[in-house]
Amino acid sequence: MREELLRLKELIDMELEKYFKDDLPQKELFEAMRYSLLAGGKRIRGVLVLEFCRQSGGDINSALPVACAVEMLHAYSLIHDDLPCMDNDDLRRGKPTNHIVYGECTATLAGDALQAAAFETVLSASLEPERIAAAARELAFAAGEKGICGGQYLDMAGEGKKLSIEDVENIHRLKTAAMIKAACKMGVIAGGGTAEQLEAAEEYAKSVGLAFQIRDDILDCISTTEELGKPAGSDEKNAKSTYVSVFGMEKCKEIVEVETKKAENAIRGKFCNVDFLLKLAEYLAGRKS
Repeated sequence: MREELLRLKELIDMELEKYFKDDLPQKELFEAMRYSLLAGGKRIRGVLVLEFCRQSGGDINSALPVACAVEMLHAYSLIHDDLPCMDNDDLRRGKPTNHIVYGECTATLAGDALQAAAFETVLSASLEPERIAAAARELAFAAGEKGICGGQYLDMAGEGKKLSIEDVENIHRLKTAAMIKAACKMGVIAGGGTAEQLEAAEEYAKSVGLAFQIRDDILDCISTTEELGKPAGSDEKNAKSTYVSVFGMEKCKEIVEVETKKAENAIRGKFCNVDFLLKLAEYLAGRKS
C-alpha cells in the first residue's frame, strides 16, 4: 500500500510543480502560493480523487487536474487557518507558516488566489462537461459556508467554551470531513461511477474523515512539535474542545477503530478492488503525524 500511496503522491506532486511559475509583476504572490502548495504533506485528498476515479473505471491521468484542484483548495485553507486572526500558528509541515515568511497581506492573497485557481483547474480538466460541472459543484459545496468555512467559523466561535460532543462533531464534519468527502465523490464523478458507487464513496469518506480528525486530536496530545511539523498542544493552548477532551483518550481510540471498520464496510462489493482503500483507511487511523 505504501508504495502505491507514494506513487500517486509523486504523480500529484509532479503535476502541482507545473503551476504558478509565470514571470509576471506579481510573481512574489505566485511564490507564496507555491510555498504552501509544495510544502509537502501526504496528498491524501488528491490520492483519494485518483483512486476513486480508478475504482470507478476512469483514467487517473484525466483526473489529475481534479486531484490538483483539491490540493490547492486544501493549501488555501491551511494558509488561512494559520493566520494571526485565526489560529495564529507559526509552523506548518515543519516550516514557518506562510504569513511568517511573506507577511499577513500576501499570505491572505495567496490563499484567496489558490482557492480561485482550484476552480479554474477543475473546470479546465479534460473530462465530459457534465462531469466537470458535477465535480466543481462538489468542490464549491465543500469550500463554502456548509463546508470548511462554516467549520472554521464554528471552531473559532467555540474557543474557550465547553462544547457538547454534537458541537465538536459538527465542527469537524464541516472543517475536516467535508473536503475528504468531496475528494472521494469527485473521484467517482471523474471516473464516471454509478450512483451506488457515489453513495459508497460518501459513506467511506464520512467515517474516514471522522477517524482522521479524532486521530489528529490524539496526536495533538501525545506527539511533539517535531513529529507533527506543527505546534503540538495547540488545541489546549487555544482552549478548544476536542474529541479527546470530551471522550478521553481510550474512548477516542475505540471510536477510530469503529469508524475505520465502517469505512471499510461501506466500499466492500461496490468497486472492483478495494484493497488499497482498505489499507489506506487503516494507515490513516494509525498515522504518527
